[in-house]
Amino acid sequence: MAGSRKLAREFTLQGLYAWRVGGADVTLIVANLAEDEHFKRVDQDYFRTLLYGVLKEEDLLAGHLAPALDRPIEELSPIERGILLIGSYELVHCPDVPLSVVINEGIELAKKFGGTDGHKFVNGVLDKLGREVRKLEAAGKGQR
Repeated sequence: MAGSRKLAREFTLQGLYAWRVGGADVTLIVANLAEDEHFKRVDQDYFRTLLYGVLKEEDLLAGHLAPALDRPIEELSPIERGILLIGSYELVHCPDVPLSVVINEGIELAKKFGGTDGHKFVNGVLDKLGREVRKLEAAGKGQR
């Protein structure tokens, strides 16, 4: 279904935000998100993979992100932090999602949910991380 992964990322970001800001139990967060009328169009498996994967591996993912950041991850807004964690998770664990798609989806999330120039920051960080995590794929893009 077209767009279902895009929606999965959007709902994952909302879930991460609710977890970070509100501190609610993830099961309750998922139940609340499921009440949204658009949730039925979400790729459910991908949503759960992203949400639970990011929550489980947040420290590891933050470690991947740290060299690409200009400040500690704790100083990022909850939105930027969530977007970068989702992108980091996809770069590390979802090789079926092309590097360019991970970056573009991160940019789109930042434009929709983030601050004025947040998408530029997200673009730079995911691009830098992507060149490190997916060296072969990034090298192939540079040769075109």
